[in-house]
This record gives sequence, structure tokens and C-alpha cells, in this order.
Amino acid sequence: MTMRVLTIGLLLATSACSMTPKLTLPTPPVAATYPLEMGGEAVPEWQGMFGDARLQALIALALDENRDLRIAALNAEAARAQIHMQRAQSLPNVNLDTGYTRQRAGGEVAAGQTSSSSGQFTLQAALTSFEIDLFGRLRAQNAAATERYLASREGQRAARLTVIGAVADAYLAERLAEEQFRLAEVTLADWQNSLALARRLHDVGQSSGLDLAQAEGQVRQAEADMAQRQREWQQATNALTLAVGAPIPADLPSPVDLMTQPIVTALAADTPSDLLTRRPDIMQAEHELRAANADIGAARAAFFPRLSLTGAFGFASQALRTLVGAGNQSWSFAPALSVPIFRGGELQASLDLSRIRSSIAVATYEKTIQTAFREVADGLAARATFTDQLTAQQAAVEQAERRLALARLSYTAGATSRLELLDAQRTVYAARQVLLSVRHAELTSVTALYRALGDGV
Repeated sequence: MTMRVLTIGLLLATSACSMTPKLTLPTPPVAATYPLEMGGEAVPEWQGMFGDARLQALIALALDENRDLRIAALNAEAARAQIHMQRAQSLPNVNLDTGYTRQRAGGEVAAGQTSSSSGQFTLQAALTSFEIDLFGRLRAQNAAATERYLASREGQRAARLTVIGAVADAYLAERLAEEQFRLAEVTLADWQNSLALARRLHDVGQSSGLDLAQAEGQVRQAEADMAQRQREWQQATNALTLAVGAPIPADLPSPVDLMTQPIVTALAADTPSDLLTRRPDIMQAEHELRAANADIGAARAAFFPRLSLTGAFGFASQALRTLVGAGNQSWSFAPALSVPIFRGGELQASLDLSRIRSSIAVATYEKTIQTAFREVADGLAARATFTDQLTAQQAAVEQAERRLALARLSYTAGATSRLELLDAQRTVYAARQVLLSVRHAELTSVTALYRALGDGV
């Protein structure tokens, strides 16, 4: 009898209908091609993308120590546990219970008689409120939990890619800050030599006090700039430590200069449709959309009756040794049907809320695609212009250095004023600073394109 009931229940469960609406993903709200089409290498793993051994060591350390990545991994584990909890609700809940009851019958006891009591041993397997999923409510909830777990896994991938990019950006910022400090240091030493020369010329009457004052003012300005660069370097180091999530080890490989950084700068962008299957944040948004759609099915099914089964099969006896005898068998079977009649609008509000959340998920999915398209387009635009800008800026530095050499010779020979040398020195210093900044901007734009393409993780 019990096996027949369970068989009927399982057949009903497997033949349950679904209230979940069919999901059709919206058409990506972006152009079919990028504004700029540029060839390049396939997006590599991060070890192949960033060739600086010091940067590779920092990224590897961050992947072990970064707290955001730990949180993302724990969120994925929590979502997986939620799947198991949700699936357990659609399976029979069977308990094995055993016990002993001792009781005394009530009433007065006749004279000369003692009160009587009796005991009973019980052993039974009980099926507790097993819901037959007639309208797919539990199945929809299972689907939603699964999609949210998959979304959390994509979120973990997205977090990992973000950590890699954040460490690379922080490292490049730290490299820029140190090299700007070193440039300020070298410039200060050069301007101090010019000040010494100005003093010697002033002492022998070959230059005025104005020239000496200009040279002294220039050195003081360089000292102030050097203090600022030192502060920026320390702050950039602090930011890098935060991005890594651990103190920077002292035994790392030596850094590579910005101008010779072995970072891959030519990446293939393919087409926007590739992003749909490659960027983890888009995949995450898609899974969230599917989960929201499954929630609608669960909310719809809540309007319909719920059929549940409760049953038990066991033995009861006053003596333990005869407990499992054939004559001591007992069983019970209690199907229950629950039909929602009046819930104060709760069910309709729950359905409305699930539909609204589904609409939000659709908008989020579309927005994520648009953001990805723009990030890739920005990266391609940067690639198209930085090469020419760097070439022009390098030429500007070389021209400024030639002018400085000529101005220094003319000033030493007394052919030009100190003002001409001062202007040439400042021009060289500014041109070198700009060159470093342009190179840093190029490298960070490449890092951004790497993240935007969403591969290599």
C-alpha cells in the first residue's frame, strides 16, 4: 500500500505542468560592429598579457589574498548550498522514529488494589508533508536557485578579472609615481648644478643678482615638486598594497620601466556578439534574468492548490522483543489538499513583484551589454591614437633636450641670459613628465581593454 502511494506521488510530481513563461533573451541593444575595427592577438591568459615578472608576482599574490575575491568565492559557495536546500524541498522527507511511552490510567482505585500502568514501544518510518509539485512551483524555485548559483559563479569570474585589472592599474600608477619622483630628483640635481654655476658667474661679476635669484627660485620649486612626487609615490604604493590585499614582499623581481613595459597592446576585439559568451558580467546578468523569470513561474503556481502526502508505517508493542512482529504493524496515510481562497492580495502582489523584478533584470542585462560595448569601443579608440601621441611626444622631448643643450652652452659663454636657460630647463622637465603620463595612459587603456574583452581569466 505504501509503495503504491509513493509511486502515485512520484508520477504526479514528474508530470507536473510548468507556470514559468518562456524566456526569449532581448536583442543586444548595440551595433553589430564596433566604431573601429582593429586586428590584433587573441586575448591571452593574464600571465601572457602582463610580461613584467614583478607584476605577475603581485597579481598571483592578489588572487590568493584579495578580500573581494574571497567574498565572491564565498557567495558562490553560499548559492550552491542554497541549491541543495531548495532541491531538498522537492524530495520526500522520511524520518525513522522510535520511542517508549509509559502511562497510568485515570480513575479511583478500589480498596485492596494497586494502580495499574502500561508501557508501549514504537518504531515507525514517517513521510512528512511531501508536496506533489502539480503546477511546477518547486521546480521553478529549483530553477531560480540554480540560475542564481550560476550567476554567482560568473560573479566570481568577474571579480577575479576585476582584481587582475585593479592590480595592474595600481602597479602602473605606482610605476608612474616612482618614475616621476626619479625624474624630479634628477631635475633637482641638474638645477642645483645650474645654481652653482650662476653663483660662480655672479661672484666674478659675469651675471646679475637677478640671474642668481632666478636660479635659486628654480631650485626651490624643484624641491617642492620633489616632495609632492615623493608623497604621490607613497600613496600609490599604499593603493597597490590595498589592491593586492597583503603587504608587498621585499623579494619581488625588479620592476620594468614604463617605457619598456612588456604588456601586450594589440588585442583582437572580434565582434560585439562575442562578448555575450565571454564577459562574465554579461553572463551573470543573463543568469539573473533567467532566475527572475523562474520566480514568475513559482509565483503563478502559488495561486493553485497544493497536494501533500503524510504517511507512516511501523510497529507498536508493549514488549520490546515482540515489537517487529507481524501482528504489531501499524500504518497511516493522510493526503492533504490546500486551496488558497483569501490571502489579502498577497499572492497577486508576489506575482506583480516577480514580474517587476524580471523587467529590472531585462534592463540590467541590456545595460550590461551596452556598458561592455562602450568599454571595448573606448579601448579601441585609445589604441588608434596613443601610438601617434607617444611618437609626437617623444619627438617633443628630443627637441626640448636639444634646445636645452644649446641654451646651456650659450649661457655659459655669456651669449644669452639666464632666462633662456631657465625656460629650456622647464620645457624639458615638463615634456618628460608628459611623456611618462602618456605612456602610463596608454598602458592603463590596454588594461581596460583587456578587462572589457572579458577573457583570459
